[in-house]
Amino acid sequence: MRGPNTALKDISLTIGPGEHIAILGPNGCGKSTLIKTITRECYPLMRPDSSISILGESAWDIFDLRRMLGIVSNDLMAQCTREITGFDVVLSGYFASIGIWPNHHVTEAMRAKTGEVLTMLEAPHLANKPVDEMSSGEARRMLIGRALVHDPRALLLDEPSTSLDLFAQHELRELVRKLARSGIGILLVTHHLSDIIPEIDRVIFMRGGRIAGDGTKESMLTAPNLQELFGVPVELARRDGYYHLW
Repeated sequence: MRGPNTALKDISLTIGPGEHIAILGPNGCGKSTLIKTITRECYPLMRPDSSISILGESAWDIFDLRRMLGIVSNDLMAQCTREITGFDVVLSGYFASIGIWPNHHVTEAMRAKTGEVLTMLEAPHLANKPVDEMSSGEARRMLIGRALVHDPRALLLDEPSTSLDLFAQHELRELVRKLARSGIGILLVTHHLSDIIPEIDRVIFMRGGRIAGDGTKESMLTAPNLQELFGVPVELARRDGYYHLW
C-alpha cells in the first residue's frame, strides 16, 4: 500500500542473479514501488500467501542488504542539494547517506576505493566539484558511483534518464552498458524505451500495479504490445540494438 492506495496487486516475480532486466510501464503503474519493495523501503501486506526473498534471505539487516544492492533513484537525486562534493557523494555510499556526517568513520581504504570508482566512471575531475554546480548528467554519474562503491551484486536504476539532455542520456547508457558487461546485474525501471540497453535481454511490463507481461526483449517490444501497454498508437524502430518509440 502507498497511503490508502494499493500500489502492487498479486505480484509474482523471480529475478535471477546477474540478470539484466527492464521493467517498463506508464507513470503510476507501480514500477518504483516494486523497487522500493526490493530495497525494503516498502513491505508487502502481511498475508499468509505473501512473501519476498532477496538473495535467498527473507529477513535482512537493511544496511547489509543495501551493500548488496546499488540504488540510483530520483529520490536520491532530490537530496543532492547541499554543497557537498562529488567525492563525498560517492564516499557516502558506504553509509547509505547523501554526504558525509560527523558520526561517520571514514577509513583510508574507503577513500582509496572512492578514488578508484571515480576513475572507473571517468570522473576524477568531479571529485572536488560541489554537486549543486554540476549538470544533471554529472550528478547522476556521482549517484551511480555512490551505488557502486561497495561492489554490489546488482544495480537498481529507477528512471535514470529523467532530466538528462541527449548527450547526458548517451553517456549514461554507455556507462550502464559498461557495468552490465562487467558482470553486475542491471535492473532498470523506465517508461522510456530508449533507456533499454542492448545488454538487457528480459523485459517486464507493468500496468495498474500488476505484471502485464514478462518475456524476452524481442517478444515483448513489439508495436502491438507497446500500444496496449501505454494505451496510445505507437510506431517502433530498432537501430544498433536500441529500440525507439514515437
